[in-house]
Amino acid sequence: MTNSLYPHGSHRSPLPAASVTSPRDTTAPSPAAAPPTSAPAPAPPAGAKPKQRDAFFDNAKYLAIVFVAMGHCWEPLTDGSRTAEALYMIVYTFHMPAFIIISGYFSRSFDMRPDRLRRLITGVAVPYVLFEVAYTIFKRTAGDDPDYPFSLLDPWFLTWFLVALFIWRLTTPLWKVIRWPVPVALGIAVLASVSPDIGDDLDLQRVLQFLPFFVLGLFMKPEHFQLVRRREVRILSVPIAACALVLAYWAAPRMTSAWFYHRDSAQELGAPWWAGVVMTLALLGCSLVLTACFFAWVPGRKMWFTVLGAGTLYGYLLHGFLAKGSRFWGWFDADWVHKPYGEIAVTLAAAVIVTVLCTPPVQRIFRFAMEPKMEWAFKKDAADLARQRQKA
Repeated sequence: MTNSLYPHGSHRSPLPAASVTSPRDTTAPSPAAAPPTSAPAPAPPAGAKPKQRDAFFDNAKYLAIVFVAMGHCWEPLTDGSRTAEALYMIVYTFHMPAFIIISGYFSRSFDMRPDRLRRLITGVAVPYVLFEVAYTIFKRTAGDDPDYPFSLLDPWFLTWFLVALFIWRLTTPLWKVIRWPVPVALGIAVLASVSPDIGDDLDLQRVLQFLPFFVLGLFMKPEHFQLVRRREVRILSVPIAACALVLAYWAAPRMTSAWFYHRDSAQELGAPWWAGVVMTLALLGCSLVLTACFFAWVPGRKMWFTVLGAGTLYGYLLHGFLAKGSRFWGWFDADWVHKPYGEIAVTLAAAVIVTVLCTPPVQRIFRFAMEPKMEWAFKKDAADLARQRQKA
C-alpha cells in the first residue's frame, strides 16, 4: 500500500507502502528529511551532490505493489482454482506487512512538529478524503449502487490503509516512550481480534490488527534489513517459500482467506474467541517469515523499475478502480479467464497495469490529489518565513 502505501513520490508513506521516506534522501519533502522548525535549513555546500535514494526500498515498494495488484486479480479466480487460492493466501500473508514495516521504518523521526503534521495532512488525510469520495462515486455509477452512502468513517476497499497510516503516524511519539512497544502493540492486536464490538468505523480492526508491523518497523535499523539480505538467508528462503506454498495449498479448501484481511474478529468469522488469539499470533509469525523471505530477494541495486518505487501510492489507489471495475463489468465471467492460460494472462495484465500507474507521467497527472501543497490552508510559522527570507 503509503509514495509508499503508502508510498509517496518523495519516499513519504504507504502501500501497498503508505508513504515512506528514505533517511538518505534529503531532497525529498518527507518528515524524515524536513529541516527543524527552530531554524532555517542550511544551504548545501556549493557543488555538493544531493544524497541518493535507497534503491532497496524503492525496489521493495514496487515489487510489493505488483503483488498487491496480482492478489486482487486472483481473488475472483479462487473459487474455481485451488492453486489460485493458495497463491492468494501466500501473497496476502506478506505484501501488506512488508509495506507496513517499511512505513513504520520511515516514520521513526515523526513527531508533532508543524511541518510534519502538514505533510501528514496533505500526503495522507487529503488523498484519503479525495479517493474515498471518488471510490464512492465509482461504486454508485459503475457498480450500479446509486444509494451507496458517502461516508468518511467507513473506508471502502483500498482507502483503509490511509486511515491506518494516519493513525499509526500520530501515535509514533507514544511508541517511542513506552518500555515494551512491540509486545504492547501485539497485545492490542490480539485483543482486537477477539472484540467484535469494535465495529467498522475507520476500519479499526485492521488498524489495530496490523499495528504490530508498523511498531516493529519503527524500531528496525538498517542492519536489520542487511541481515535478511545475506546470501544464506536468500538461499534458505527458497525452501521456506516452497513449504509455505504446500501448506497454503493444503489449507486452501480448509480455511477462509478472510483471516488474512485482519478486518474481522474471530467471532465475526464464525470461530470461537480463542481462535482469534491463535490466528493472530500464527499469522504474525508466518507474515514475518515470508516478509523476510521477500526482503531477501529484493535487489539492493538500481534496477529498471527502481524509479517506480516512488509512485507506489499512485499505483495502489488508481488500480483500485480497475480491480473493482473488472467485477462490476463482468470481465471475469468469460470461461477462458478461469483456464490456466487465462489466469496467467490476467496476472501479467495486472502487473503491467499497476506498473504503468506508478510511472512518472501518471504521477505528474495525479499529483494534485496525492501530494497537494495546499499552502493556503496552513499558517506560516517562523521556519517558513525564515526559509522565504533565505530564498529572497
